[in-house]
Amino acid sequence: MMRNDRLYQFCRIVFTPVFRLFFHPEIKGKDKIPEEGAIILAGNHKHALDPILVDICTRRTVHALAKSELFKGLFGPFFRSIGAISVDLDAPGNPEAYEKAKSILLEGGVINISPEAARNYTDQLLLPFKNGAVRMAMETGTKIIPYCIKGDYRFRSADLRIVYGEPIEIKTDDIEEANSLLYHTIEKLLREN
Repeated sequence: MMRNDRLYQFCRIVFTPVFRLFFHPEIKGKDKIPEEGAIILAGNHKHALDPILVDICTRRTVHALAKSELFKGLFGPFFRSIGAISVDLDAPGNPEAYEKAKSILLEGGVINISPEAARNYTDQLLLPFKNGAVRMAMETGTKIIPYCIKGDYRFRSADLRIVYGEPIEIKTDDIEEANSLLYHTIEKLLREN
């Protein structure tokens, strides 16, 4: 199914004021997201609503990588049509999702990815990171804008916030080193905010 930019923009018009009114999130550093050009947004994943919180921080179309279960059943066509990318969490490497995300970056688009690869239900600050985000950055020459999400999704929440850090340019060929840099950058954002 082809992406429907009008549907995406309509959803943004509807969801942004409702989301802001209901959850009252604090948004810091959204000016770090460029108005054009390829960019990878990468951050922690604590709740199913995290992608919407990321989406309302920019006017650009954001393509979120999302677990394949969301693409089954009634809402599958909706997720596909707004440009979300299906990821099979049990598949090694996810080559199809990876190539779709890479092609969006090569066209100058925006990808939102959680290097944790799944929601964090543990007491740990972060789960171990998969290397897809840094690998994409290395192969496409795209910068990564790290972010952290803290607080709770409650009505008129007093503590829900998203904080964007400074863009990261991957300057090493060592994928483990690059992944460690991204991990520690997001960890630092979480500890300091």
